Amino acid sequence: MNISLPETLKSFVDEQVAGRGYGTSSEYVRALIRKDQDRQRLRRLLLDGAESAPGGPADTAYFEALRTHVRQEG
Repeated sequence: MNISLPETLKSFVDEQVAGRGYGTSSEYVRALIRKDQDRQRLRRLLLDGAESAPGGPADTAYFEALRTHVRQEG
């Protein structure tokens, strides 16, 4: 894949590579794509949750039951 950028964006990418520890501009672009994928997954989960039926209260009993479940699984 080959991507053409105007000089201002190329300079920005070069600065990000140099200043944020990326080895190459390709690594930086891959990181951006992964972050966008994560953002889209999170958005989908949030929308799915908003569209779902309400659950029970997240009170002390709920979290204690969750802790018990995790201890039994671990």
